Amino acid sequence: MARSRFLPDNFTLMLIATVALASFVPVSGQAANFFEGVTTAAVALLFFLHGAKLSREAILAGIGHWRLHLLVFATTFILFPIVGVVLRPVLEPLVTAQLYTGVLYLCVLPATVQSAIAFTAMARGNMPAAVCSASASTLLGIVVTPLLVKLVLPQAGDAQHDALESIGKIMLQLLLPFLAGHFLRPFIGNFVKKNAKVLKVVDQGSILLVVFTAFSAAVVEGIWRKLPVEALLGLLLVSAIILALVLCFTTFIARKLGFNKEDEITIVFCGSKKSLISGVPMAKVIFPSADAGLIVLPLMIFHQLQLMVCAVLAQRYARRPETPDADEAVAGSAKAGV
Repeated sequence: MARSRFLPDNFTLMLIATVALASFVPVSGQAANFFEGVTTAAVALLFFLHGAKLSREAILAGIGHWRLHLLVFATTFILFPIVGVVLRPVLEPLVTAQLYTGVLYLCVLPATVQSAIAFTAMARGNMPAAVCSASASTLLGIVVTPLLVKLVLPQAGDAQHDALESIGKIMLQLLLPFLAGHFLRPFIGNFVKKNAKVLKVVDQGSILLVVFTAFSAAVVEGIWRKLPVEALLGLLLVSAIILALVLCFTTFIARKLGFNKEDEITIVFCGSKKSLISGVPMAKVIFPSADAGLIVLPLMIFHQLQLMVCAVLAQRYARRPETPDADEAVAGSAKAGV
């Protein structure tokens, strides 16, 4: 069972198949325009359903834990970019300059919601705080990520779009549907909760669509001619180094600042994640279509790596003895409706 944790999950296999399909049968011209429209609609539906799923009670239950949230946000939006920039002279030779642009892009992305919460639950961490922190990170990322891209990668974005224009487009495509879904939660929340499989299909389907359109454009521009096999192996090593540094830092600082074990778990799993769901659509807005496929490739590899490593960590945390604090945390998450 433990060994299976190191094997790719079904979604990762679908991502690989999507990249292969785009490599052999890329769309272009009118077909590409059609897929762009379908992809935009699918992503809007995705964030609409996530807004309807988010419990206001969970937000209120976790929002008061400001020290934890500040630490998670600092790790996500300050530590990650610093690590990417500082280590660039050492790590960039392991990949290509264009691939390392994708590495820096993943460093400025918000935290993921689903896996951070799922691993926190598996490890018996502070669930209300995890829900609040991960959700807030996603919303902050809509504004913060384009600004950080301009700071960390001033020459990489589309020259026709400045940071404010990118923020406006991302808010229109992601934040507006999210808020609409959340405000309609009293009417559709139960339906979304009872049909969780539908949300999963929209989750995965929208990402697969974005990856397909992005890689189609990249293949038309000759992505595989520009990308040596050694660079892919180097990318796996670069992702592992960055993830290891962040996991070690979040664990150390959480203990150094006196957080209890449940809060430490939340900090580790929320602070070390990068969102594929937010990152892929934002890349399509921030970067030219021909570059987006190569830009999101490091994110796809990092995503799978973080899932495998954090699954093992969550199991290790879950094996610790029960304590009164842990019981209170579980009870608190039950009250919050998560």
